Amino acid sequence: MKYLFSSLLLLSAFTSFAQDTKTIKQSGNPIFPGWYADPEAAVFNNKYWVYPTYSAKYKEQVYLDAFSSDDLVKWKKHPHVLDTAAVKWANKAMWAPAIVQKDKKYYLFFGANDIQSDNEVGGIGVAVADKPEGPFKDHLGKPLVDKFYNGAQPIDQFVFKDKDGQYYLIYGGWKHCNIAKLNNDFTGFLPFDDGTIFKEITPDNYVEGPYMFIRNGKYYFMWSEGGWTGPDYSVAYAVSDSPFGPFKRVGKILQQDASIARGAGHHSLIINEKKNKYYIVYHRRPLTETDGNHRETCIDEMKFDADGMILPVKITKEGVKAQKFK
Repeated sequence: MKYLFSSLLLLSAFTSFAQDTKTIKQSGNPIFPGWYADPEAAVFNNKYWVYPTYSAKYKEQVYLDAFSSDDLVKWKKHPHVLDTAAVKWANKAMWAPAIVQKDKKYYLFFGANDIQSDNEVGGIGVAVADKPEGPFKDHLGKPLVDKFYNGAQPIDQFVFKDKDGQYYLIYGGWKHCNIAKLNNDFTGFLPFDDGTIFKEITPDNYVEGPYMFIRNGKYYFMWSEGGWTGPDYSVAYAVSDSPFGPFKRVGKILQQDASIARGAGHHSLIINEKKNKYYIVYHRRPLTETDGNHRETCIDEMKFDADGMILPVKITKEGVKAQKFK
């Protein structure tokens, strides 16, 4: 009887341990292998998606992979959802995608060619597909934005849907950020009331990587600052009552931790309003790496204080716990 009792206790302890192990299952960081940066996170049909830059030399950066997950822990790779073979005007530096679902279509916005002047071919393009995993095809046959308006390099695009259903393109490198009103089929833009197409909304210290979301009626505008190859790369934010600002910088909420990784930045968010969960998906450079392109995609939880201010994010090796979207 004593032996049986001891065996039952051991079995109970093992079962409890197994349940605890399952409960604390986490994503780990990075969330998938390989050098990937500038991740765009999205949720389609209750499945998580991440569309990152393939982080390599510009001439090798000629395609985009995607990754999907049901629980933030196990990720499936979808290789080459878009590459330059499908975009005749693009030949290198395909990066920093943004994606949105509209009218049963998936629109993937991307930068290509890293143009340095108005006299070069390249800028921000749009590709379209029937499924989030593609394959995506060039939507326009030419760039959507191919000039330096208000000093903004046409890269690092983000598509923001406002409360009234209007879609905006928010983009810009070289320390300038523009917002423009997209037309219904994403083939061009609609002018604002004053006749302008591109309005500058650049906050202090802005460098690149814009992102916007709404919470409790407020517009949160986030961006990356510092140098993308440096340890000072980081994410800051501002809050306004309008998507056009004014945006007064509040402060940094994501940056390196010398004991974990360097250069944490260029992010996006996964927002689950029903569960009040906010996850920040970003890239960082391992402490062992010196190559600027050796960046990996990571995820950590983002929280707010009682006043709605974003709390500084602690970057981790553990990542986040398994979480179904629904």
